[in-house]
Amino acid sequence: MPLAMSLAASLALLMQVGPNPAAGATPDYSADVQDRPPRERDTIGAFEPVPPSIANSWLKNCLELVETDPARAHVQAQVRVSQTSGDKRVLANHCLGLASTGLGRWTEAQSAFASARDEVPAKDARLRARLGAMAANAATANNDPNAALAYLTQARFDASQAQSTGQSADDLMAIIAKDEARALVALGRLQDAEVSLKQARQLKPSDAESALLLATLLRRMERLDEAQKQIEDAYAIVPLDPAVGLEAGLIAVLDGREEAAKISWNSVLKVAPDSPQAETARGYLAQLEPQPTQ
Repeated sequence: MPLAMSLAASLALLMQVGPNPAAGATPDYSADVQDRPPRERDTIGAFEPVPPSIANSWLKNCLELVETDPARAHVQAQVRVSQTSGDKRVLANHCLGLASTGLGRWTEAQSAFASARDEVPAKDARLRARLGAMAANAATANNDPNAALAYLTQARFDASQAQSTGQSADDLMAIIAKDEARALVALGRLQDAEVSLKQARQLKPSDAESALLLATLLRRMERLDEAQKQIEDAYAIVPLDPAVGLEAGLIAVLDGREEAAKISWNSVLKVAPDSPQAETARGYLAQLEPQPTQ
């Protein structure tokens, strides 16, 4: 089987991205909404089910072990990397990257995904782009946004090469754009992040996360009317997402619409009462309650 076909059929690849409206405690909302930490809604170790065509392969076993015993998977993948070459080593590095992710060993994960990408032929540009984006995710988790941007620049190039050969890459380009925005926000380059998120929105209008991230960014930039439009778009796609309800409340309260904020935050408590977003919403609602007189 040609390398392009075997790897495309075998690799279960992850993508992730952007800032988390609900991470952290519940400080005074007027300060907290201006500078919130990165999102963690998606996990870097996630992957798709392994296709039936490789049901008995080493890769399937390693990926299953990543979920139950990442330390053991890490050791097995390291051995496999040292004993193989070509497409087998690409698969081994992929699993090594996921195992390293499960262990929080971001530098190793970054190196493994990058090594896998580098052994994929240039003609398999879509696969190279996906692996490069995974390396960028690891770099972002490792608090190295500059390295993440470097990986994403190459991933964007590889994805565009895939498009030029007739491969569908809009979804991949949208993911890369979201990841770029995340790294750019970490570097304080908010206007550049806005450009990346708007591109992601263009490439995949049905992606609620892009709309949510853009709403969050615009709110941070104090462009509340534009933020409101984006959060309404996100709500239209995923009306029961607690992160959307939380952000809608933040935009409303900064816009002086406290009753609307209460409605949004109470909706979070209704749809996801045990979620981290609900915990944050409770803190915000408590701050809006009248304070007792001394």
